[in-house]
Amino acid sequence: MDIVVATNNKGKLAEIKKILKDHNVLSQNDVGAFVDVDETGTTYEENALLKAQAVRAYTDKIIIADDSGLEVDVLGGEPGLYSARYAGEGTTPDQGMDKLLAKLAGFSFKEKTARFICCITLLMPSGTVHTFRGECEGFITDQKCGEHGFGFDPVFWVESCGKTFAEISDEEKNRISHRYKALNMLKEFLDEL
Repeated sequence: MDIVVATNNKGKLAEIKKILKDHNVLSQNDVGAFVDVDETGTTYEENALLKAQAVRAYTDKIIIADDSGLEVDVLGGEPGLYSARYAGEGTTPDQGMDKLLAKLAGFSFKEKTARFICCITLLMPSGTVHTFRGECEGFITDQKCGEHGFGFDPVFWVESCGKTFAEISDEEKNRISHRYKALNMLKEFLDEL
């Protein structure tokens, strides 16, 4: 079935296409939805729904939207909802990682527990909304490691693979990530339709 992904993030879109390979996954640009949505929600779920609703004006197809973030326990959950703009509006992911690493200087590796969270909203043509949430536990490294992935992947270390998300292949990441877990629940739901 056709599924439109409400995102301008090419990394997210590529991951979603790989995980939902049995469906025809379209970008929001494919349906003429050249929109950027202000993420004014107070939860991942609210932000994902805002994105899906913004794309609804351009298509009557199934829409999915994702809001994700990295939460570091010793920082009270920072950067959380503000992960993409952690170092300020218009900054790069590297600048966000640099800010995070600077704030965590002096903490031991074991103190730097963290998790990636992904919330996927599924907006059906009827207007019905379903939500799927996935989490992946890990630690923050002392420095960036790896060349793959995007966002905070080079500093997010996962115990089960003994590497950062940026050091493992897309295929391996897509079997353990927060996005995979949420999308797998969504996929199971769609398969039952």
